[in-house]
Amino acid sequence: MEQFLASVEKRAFSMAAMAVGNRDDALDIVQDAMFALVRRYRHKQRDQWRPLFFTILNNRITDWHRRHKTVSRWQLLREKFAGDDEDDGFDPGVLEDTAGPQPEHLVFSQHALEQIESAVSGLPPRQQQAFMLRCVEGFDVAETASAMSCSAGSVKTHLSRALAALRTQLEEVR
Repeated sequence: MEQFLASVEKRAFSMAAMAVGNRDDALDIVQDAMFALVRRYRHKQRDQWRPLFFTILNNRITDWHRRHKTVSRWQLLREKFAGDDEDDGFDPGVLEDTAGPQPEHLVFSQHALEQIESAVSGLPPRQQQAFMLRCVEGFDVAETASAMSCSAGSVKTHLSRALAALRTQLEEVR
């Protein structure tokens, strides 16, 4: 069980932080979801842990939104892009800079990231969940439906609407 939790910890934290916009709350949500999985489902088969865990995580995120009545943010992606993630074990200092700094790429990347953050933060919570589970986590439709406690058709609808909204918002920015 420890190995499984370690394997999903960063992705779960990223997902929660994007959804709630607060690192401390995201950490609490992930920790609570992990405890719930261990407490209630440790006796289940290993192949069932992933969908169970993400179902619990999504329920905790939904509960947080109900309590806080706030729109979610996609801040962790911005922080990760900016290099604030200290736990990933990757040291960019070991790479040799052969091309030299390219500020135009950094400016474009930062601008693009801000636009993506803004677009995703504007999605309703269910569309954001469908987008995160399908596009970021790589869940299939059935796994996403199970995690979101809805039908496969609802997942497809939420994802379609999310992608259309993101496409529209991001095309307007160009």
